[in-house]
Amino acid sequence: MHAANPSPSIKTFADLEQWLNQHRVTEVECLVPDLTGVARGKILPREKFTEDRGMRLPEAVVAMGVTGNFPDTEAYYRVIQSHDRDMHLMPDPSTVRIVPWATDPTAQVIHDCYDRHGKLVPFAPRSVLRHVCDLYEAQGWGPVVAPELEFYLLARNTDPNTLLRPPIGRSGRAETSRQAYSIDAVNEFDPLFEELYEYCGQMGLNVDTLIHEIGAGQMEINFFHDHPMGLADEVFFFKRTVRETALRHDMYATFMAKPIAGEPGSAMHIHQSILDLASGKNLFSLDNGEPSEAFFHFIGGLQRYIPSAMALAAPYVNSYRRLARHTSAPINIEWGHDNRTVGIRSPISPPNARRVENRVIGADANPYVAMSMTLACGYLGLKHRIPPKAEMKGDAYTAPYALPRSLGEALDLLRRETDLHEVLGESFINVYTEIKECEFEEFMEVISPWEREHLLLHV
Repeated sequence: MHAANPSPSIKTFADLEQWLNQHRVTEVECLVPDLTGVARGKILPREKFTEDRGMRLPEAVVAMGVTGNFPDTEAYYRVIQSHDRDMHLMPDPSTVRIVPWATDPTAQVIHDCYDRHGKLVPFAPRSVLRHVCDLYEAQGWGPVVAPELEFYLLARNTDPNTLLRPPIGRSGRAETSRQAYSIDAVNEFDPLFEELYEYCGQMGLNVDTLIHEIGAGQMEINFFHDHPMGLADEVFFFKRTVRETALRHDMYATFMAKPIAGEPGSAMHIHQSILDLASGKNLFSLDNGEPSEAFFHFIGGLQRYIPSAMALAAPYVNSYRRLARHTSAPINIEWGHDNRTVGIRSPISPPNARRVENRVIGADANPYVAMSMTLACGYLGLKHRIPPKAEMKGDAYTAPYALPRSLGEALDLLRRETDLHEVLGESFINVYTEIKECEFEEFMEVISPWEREHLLLHV
């Protein structure tokens, strides 16, 4: 299914007002993606949603952890003012979509965050991605991305102490074995997916193929390639839509990186290429069809900087459970052509579609942050002309681990990598690392079943 974005021509507030009138909208959900990718904001009656009204939220709303807590550190408050000042929110008219599951005609619009002087709040996720895309544009380059997003369908589970399990399908049974690429396994959930595709069509989300992934109840949806900001918005909307659709069918949908022990984790693979804005040509290919220096330098940048950027691609303690040998997830940043054991893959494609697939990123990553991270690494490779390692032509699982094994280790690496700070912004790195450190400390206060089982009476 390929539904054109219904709103690229909506560029001004006047255009937006006309769209709302055409769709007889009675309520507007004013959304702001926070650092975890959660939709924050306000719901306004249509008549209150006016250009001159202005909407405000405390700046800490986009700078909190997944538990809703805030760091109480000097480093955090060097960026976030302790007196809880407001951000000024401005709608991006091109993001307007209908909310297809709402009872009354309701629109959802993503907003950008500005300070009182009219400058973008630099630690808001959309601001970070916008800045990285601007760096590319200043060089005459146009980044193009295409995400592949994995997720699990689960039986409802209201008790966090109970193990998660696959849901019941049309047959009345849950999956008990792996059904990779099975059409019949997808058809078990036809009512859910029919409604999901209907919602995506109404919202103009450019979703492509749907497949059953390796895990029991694990699915993958692919998006058509486009500009990074537009696709980050679409992933943001899609996650929300999948979770809502699953609930309507008495299931949960989760983008946790590793929700079920013994099953593969879920990734957000991002395919990337760079266009020359003047000519429209793919910078990764020469006129004779061979790969260009830019192709190799982009890979070199990913290899050089991904280990230090892992806290952005694997943002939670759970994220690092996914990165294990022989689980369809990488353990290092080797690269290779048509090789799914590496962290950086170049799929088979014609020269004009030559691209680089980052397979390291988890499905739990904020799409704005994840795209900023991978494009920042590639940008540094292009700018510094970083050569890649020799291509891995065999099984990359036989090579050593080359990625951090925990969130704590990843945060230490990110704090030390000043090149990434310059591209992504010091204030963003500061706020992000402090929030993740706070989450990590909260997790360390929890005693796990493994510890009670193996340590209680044996040590």
